[in-house]
Amino acid sequence: MADTMQQSAVASATRDNILARFARFMVDFAERQFPDAYVFVLIAVVVIALGAVLHGGSPLAVSRAFGDGFWNLIPFTMQMALVAIGGYVVAMSPPVAAALRRLALVPKTGRGAVVFVGVLSILLSLLNWGLSLIFSGLLVREIARRTDIRLDYRAAGAAGYLGLGCGFTLGITSSAAQLQANAGSIPPGLLPISGVIGFSETIFTWQNGLTTLVVVLLSAMICHFTTPSPDKAKTAAELGVALDTDGIDVKKPTRPGDFLEFSPILTILVVLLALGWLWQTFSAGNPLTTLSGLNTYNFVFLLLGMLLHWRPRSLIDAFAKAMPSVSGVLLQFPFYAGIAQILTKVQNPAGTTLSDTIAHWFVGASANSTVFSFLVGVYSAILGFFIPSAGGKWVIEAPYVMKAANEVGAHLGWTVMVYNIAETLPNFINPFWMLPLLGILGLKSKDLIGYTAVQFSIHFPLVMLLAAALMMTFTYHPPVMH
Repeated sequence: MADTMQQSAVASATRDNILARFARFMVDFAERQFPDAYVFVLIAVVVIALGAVLHGGSPLAVSRAFGDGFWNLIPFTMQMALVAIGGYVVAMSPPVAAALRRLALVPKTGRGAVVFVGVLSILLSLLNWGLSLIFSGLLVREIARRTDIRLDYRAAGAAGYLGLGCGFTLGITSSAAQLQANAGSIPPGLLPISGVIGFSETIFTWQNGLTTLVVVLLSAMICHFTTPSPDKAKTAAELGVALDTDGIDVKKPTRPGDFLEFSPILTILVVLLALGWLWQTFSAGNPLTTLSGLNTYNFVFLLLGMLLHWRPRSLIDAFAKAMPSVSGVLLQFPFYAGIAQILTKVQNPAGTTLSDTIAHWFVGASANSTVFSFLVGVYSAILGFFIPSAGGKWVIEAPYVMKAANEVGAHLGWTVMVYNIAETLPNFINPFWMLPLLGILGLKSKDLIGYTAVQFSIHFPLVMLLAAALMMTFTYHPPVMH
């Protein structure tokens, strides 16, 4: 009886905290008002198109740019689809499914499970964002199967998205940091402005380590205080999500022609063939950096899936079961490509694009390196709502941002990290990167946005101020060309 009263008091205290009330308000608002992710991207298309016309671009030029850019992300779309499918296939293999079940037993309460998923999501994203996204989603599904704790499936799903909302660009999968560290990857027009900036001046600085620690602790605190109490929690079953369909039915051959489908012979031969390429690729550079490339990442996961499933028939069935998780990716990514084309290609009579004007406005308002850092972060976050692509967006911003950094004496490496810190935050609101996770969870963006919006509301001012303050700990030096 005493334990029950104590638990009730703790639940009541948590339920009454200001973050919990704010989260409930945001969740209720999102569930009532937030549209499907597809509607969100259509709204973004209309807003950017109108903005480009008001900026001086002709309606015909805007229409042409939208159509010209619509298919620009097709390779990336296929890569993202395979990230989701590959992770699903690997996780549905018997060995990994067993490991997920053991890991799902670690949390002792529903609230603890949400914090556990959130911290794990961020830590995994420092190594690879795709691994974080898929593994976290599948872990949430596994925890949700437990009957001894009451898990709010929406809060846990939002926690699984933290790596994409505030973590992955602080680690080795930072596209901007990778591009700046390799002279061969830097566009010729940018190289004289930025020079080559090694990891020792970006992701491997103590300032970035401090930022990462703050992000992890802040995220865990928000997860703890915004997770609904057990009486307010909504389980997967209450949300209409079926959790008993992940397994692969073990079949047996029924005819002589089925032999190769149920034999591991072809799997072994193909994997052996691929090992030579893997050895050459990974021995040529840092293995973790190599793995962050999407083609390499997907190749490794597909081969791993082949090995873990062992027999072709098992892999085929797992692949087919994973396909519904990528429907949103295939439908919506082309629209984002059209948005990026409008922002960066439609010019007004003066010859400037909407992206140029936004960038010049923020850069021109900088009084010193600290103010510059804060404004760059704000600009990066705003543009991130409409171009949710870390590497591609940096190519758009870098010429103006790095030129201004030289003019105001801002450290070039930390300028890249300020961009990185701010660039991911709009992901909490824009469901672009959320789509593969939503497919795995069987939810809609409105189910998670309420919780992720709280993360954004708290992270944005605090982390941006931290990034700007840390700029004062650096000393400017001119670009290095090698």
